Amino acid sequence: MTSHTISAATAGTWMLGDLRVNRIGFGAMRLTGSAAFHQGTPSDRGQAIGVLRRAVELGVNHIDTAAFYFSRVRSANELINSALAPYADDLVIVTKVGPARDASGEWVTSARPDQLRGQVEENLRQLGRDHLDLVNLRLMGQDSISEHFGAPAQLRDAGLVRHLGISGARPKHLAQAQEIAPVVCVQNRYSLDAPGGDEMLRACAAHGIAFVPFFSIAGKGRESGAVRAEHDQVRAVARAHGVSPAQVRLAWILQQGSHVLAIPGTGKPDHLVDNVAAGALRLTEEELQLLNSIGHSAS
Repeated sequence: MTSHTISAATAGTWMLGDLRVNRIGFGAMRLTGSAAFHQGTPSDRGQAIGVLRRAVELGVNHIDTAAFYFSRVRSANELINSALAPYADDLVIVTKVGPARDASGEWVTSARPDQLRGQVEENLRQLGRDHLDLVNLRLMGQDSISEHFGAPAQLRDAGLVRHLGISGARPKHLAQAQEIAPVVCVQNRYSLDAPGGDEMLRACAAHGIAFVPFFSIAGKGRESGAVRAEHDQVRAVARAHGVSPAQVRLAWILQQGSHVLAIPGTGKPDHLVDNVAAGALRLTEEELQLLNSIGHSAS
């Protein structure tokens, strides 16, 4: 498959509220460097901007970011603004609030409900926008989401936020949030070898809500950048299709339901093309069963 035939549209589309997106999107966290949050190798700014522009050329119209995605010299939001503003009408930029870092990059106490507006406004400033398409409230261990979710719901009513989602959540949190305002997506950790999210996957399907896994390629333990041997089952399926293991992982994610959106992230142009191409990969029922055996053995 040559790059000019590759398009994010091959994976199909989903509606985030009234916003239609291709099911293969892009996660911006890794644009800032080899270790997005701390002391990794800084990214090349020109390459990062090139990756963002190439993603849009390939049909990506769903970009996931956050104000706390920054390293010593790079900010994901600033890169997005520089690369893509003025923004295309069909480009959906999703951000998240809740976690907090200080100017030195250290994690600090997560935002109180009364601090969430400031985080939304920080994203608006960095992205150069007058409203945010979709804001996910990232849960930080709280048992009830209601008090925190009420803050972005008020910003939605005020027109600063168009749609709302939640992240790091369980089905009971979804129910709590839905009592306050409509939820259009849930962003949780979920991958081939990090099982345990099926209940939320099914709950989202039942409510017509997008399920958006993060670390879908990285898998169990790989978000720190650790290099691990790939599972034999993944390598076997990859060989059968002549694709990379990462593409198999993305195809598996997308075949968990039409409501599932993938947001793989990379700072490398060749990886970007491979990730988008995975939207056209269709796994057989036998291959899905083989890959599903990994999750059972990992649990």
